[in-house]
Amino acid sequence: MNEKLTLTQEWDKTFPKSGKVDHSKVTFHNRYGITLAADLYVPKGASGKLPAIAVCGPFGAVKEQSSGLYAQTMAERGFLTMAFDPSFTGESGGAPRYMASPDINTEDFQAAVDYLSLRDDVDRSKIGIIGICGWGGLALNVAALDTRIKATVASTMYDMSRVNANGYFDAEDSEEARYAKRKALNAQRLTDYKNGEYALGGGVSDPMPEDAPFYFKDYFDYYKTPRGYHPRSLNSNGGWNVIGCMICSPYGRQGNKERQEGNGETCRSRGSRTTAADKRMSSEADAHTGSSATRWSTSINNREMDQPLQSRGGSRASR
Repeated sequence: MNEKLTLTQEWDKTFPKSGKVDHSKVTFHNRYGITLAADLYVPKGASGKLPAIAVCGPFGAVKEQSSGLYAQTMAERGFLTMAFDPSFTGESGGAPRYMASPDINTEDFQAAVDYLSLRDDVDRSKIGIIGICGWGGLALNVAALDTRIKATVASTMYDMSRVNANGYFDAEDSEEARYAKRKALNAQRLTDYKNGEYALGGGVSDPMPEDAPFYFKDYFDYYKTPRGYHPRSLNSNGGWNVIGCMICSPYGRQGNKERQEGNGETCRSRGSRTTAADKRMSSEADAHTGSSATRWSTSINNREMDQPLQSRGGSRASR
C-alpha cells in the first residue's frame, strides 16, 4: 500500500482544462495493496461537503481521456469528482502490466468510494459512480455490492459479452468458434510462459482498412488522432496482453454444454453464476484469436464520447 508512483504534474489530458474547477493529482489503494492514480476535480470556490462521483473507463483507456472529461464536466456542475486509472494500467500500480480482472477492477471502484468517503469535503451519503463502456458493466457489479453508492451510471453502447461470444451481429455464434477461441488463448498462455513475458494484442489498428466497419473507424477517430490519443492509453498503443482479458470472457458460459478436447465429454457451464461483470466486461479476447470482425481493432467496445452526458440520438451524434 506504499507503492511509489510517478505522476505527471503537467496538464496532459486530451481535453482542455476548465476554468470552473480546481484540479489535482491524488492516489489511493485497493484491498489488494495496489496504489491507484487519479485526477481530482473540485468546483472552484466550493465549500462544505459536496456530493462526489468516481469515474472510470473505457476499457483500455486512461483517465486523461473520456473518464477525465466526464469527471471535469460533472465538477463544473457542482460535484467533487475523481477519474482514476484501474489497476495495471496508466499511472496506477500493479504488475504484471496490462492485465484485467473483474474482481480486482470491481475492487478498484470500491476503493475509490473508500477514498472519497473519508475526505472532509465529501458528503459520504451522496456518492455515485460512472462507468464508461466496458467499465459500465463493472459499475453495475459494484453497485450491486456496495451499499454506500447512491447513484450509478453505465454509459455503455451494447452487450459486449454477446459480441465477445457470438461476434458482431452474431456472425460467429457457434460452439465451434467459441471453442477455437478458448483453445487459441490457452495456447498463448504456454507461449507467454515459455518466453517469460506477455505478448500484447495491439491497440486500434493503424492504418484502418477502408472496408472496416464504421464503428471501428470511430475507434480510430478517437484513439489514433489528436482528439483522443494518449501515450499511456492501451487502446491508443499496444493494447492489453493477449491473455489479459481471458478471465473476462464468457466463452465457457454459452449454453449448457461445451466440448472438452480429447475425450469428447461435455461439461456444464456456470451460466447460473454469471455476474454483472461477466455479462458486461469482456472486450478484447476475440480480437486476439482471429475473429474476422476484430482484425481491425482490439478495442471492440469503446464508443466513447468527447461530449459527455449529452443526448446522442444517432450513431454519430457524439461526433
